[in-house]
Parts: sequence; structure tokens; C-alpha cells
Amino acid sequence: MHSAKNKKTKRVTSWHLIGAQLAAFRRAAGLTQTALADRACVGEDTIASIEQGRRALQADFAAQLDELLDTKGALSVAVAMVPQKERFPAFVQDFVEYEQEAVTLLWYENQVVPGLLQTEEYARFVFSCLYPPLEDEQLEEWVAGRLDRQKLLERRPRPMLHFILEEGILRSEIGDRSMRRKQIQHLRQCMELPFLGLQIMPLRLPKHAGLAGSMVLLETPDHDHLAYVEAQLVSVLHDDPDDVSVLQQKYGMLRSQALSVENSARLLDDLLGES
Repeated sequence: MHSAKNKKTKRVTSWHLIGAQLAAFRRAAGLTQTALADRACVGEDTIASIEQGRRALQADFAAQLDELLDTKGALSVAVAMVPQKERFPAFVQDFVEYEQEAVTLLWYENQVVPGLLQTEEYARFVFSCLYPPLEDEQLEEWVAGRLDRQKLLERRPRPMLHFILEEGILRSEIGDRSMRRKQIQHLRQCMELPFLGLQIMPLRLPKHAGLAGSMVLLETPDHDHLAYVEAQLVSVLHDDPDDVSVLQQKYGMLRSQALSVENSARLLDDLLGES
């Protein structure tokens, strides 16, 4: 298998191609990056980032640039044709690729409901909490991308999925009560899927193997084993067998420390009865 790290550094995305296209149009118009930035009322670094493929070109800005450069809508069409998976932040694109093909996926989460199990309302709320805030258009793109990822639950052949959630996620008072109740109802419905297991990590626990944070473990169709870990501005897709083995052992301990599937279902039912 190619190294996940190597794959990430060599990736050429649609945003790189659109950036190169913008640079060619700009030069053909006889403009420097500074001149185009002045006409578009943005910083020069914005134009530079887009041309280098480091920043996604938003649809409304693409339309503005098409008008400024007289490119007959070429940039707008290019942006509209970007594959859905490339609308995710660059640092998670590799993981999303592997996630959608996984035959087995194990997910421990300690802050929010895992993305694959979020309702649309909950997902939109989570993205609205990001800081600096997302533009409305970008927020909606990310919500659409997250919901698109959930098609994994409908895939044939079925993947084998298992999730461990902290009880504190379910008892949190973020958002409004109606949103939280619908999310818990959705989790309860997901537990009825024969290929999906869900366990709750209780608040009252003398020892906890997952204090270092969340993680996702997956097995590819070629039976390679990967682990994805994400934190503030940092994400790592591990493919080294030693690293993955350590996290697999940790996940195994978390499963033994969490409530059983049956008791987890009862807890969700109790929470629904309280709300």
C-alpha cells in the first residue's frame, strides 16, 4: 500500500487545477496578483492562495472573477464540477476516501456525535460553532458533504461499523432541546441496523483508556489497517502497523470499559424519557 503520508503530499486536487486556470486567465488579462486583488476588493494573499490551490474558490467569488477577467463563466463552471469529496477540508480528504471504501470501521468520539451518525440539524449546528466562522455557503457545502458521507450506511456490501460515544456528548446542553432529542432518537434508530454497534462510555468510570482523544480505525478492501486521529489544526492518517496496533489495543480496552450494547440502548431510552 502506498503510504498515506506520501499520498497526501502528492495529491493534486481540482482546486490546484482551478488555481492554475485562474493564474492563466489573470496573466492573459495582463494583471498582476496585486492588481486583480485590488479590483476584486480582496487581499493579495487571497488570490495567491487560490492560484496555489491552498484555498477553495467559492462559487460567488468565481462568478465575480469571471466578470472581472471576462472568462465567460469558465471559473464558475469549474467550481461547480469539483467532486463532492474535494469540498471537504484538504486535511481530511484522504480519510474520507478510505472511509467510503472501508469494510470495517471503528470510531471513538469524546466531544460530538460522530459525523456518520449526525442528523442534518446537528451537523449544521456543529459547523456553525467553528471559529473563525464559516461563510454561509461554505457551511452549507460542508453539511452537504457530511450527509453525502452517510451514504456509507446504505452501501452494498454492508460495512461493519462500531461506535463508542462518551455519555457527556448525550447529556451536553449545546444547541436546543429539540435538536438534542432528535439526535438521540436518530442514534437509537441507528442501533437497530444489524451491521452497526454502538456503546456509551459512562460518566462514572474509575479508569478510562481514551483520555488522549478521539480516533477512527478502519480496514480497507485490501485488508490494510489504518487509523485516523484529528485535533486542533492537526490530522494524521496512520498506516504504520505498529502505530495502528497501539490504537487498536486502545479501542479494544475502550469497548470493555463502555456499557454493553443493551445497556447503551437503555441509556438512550432513558434520556429520551427525560427530555
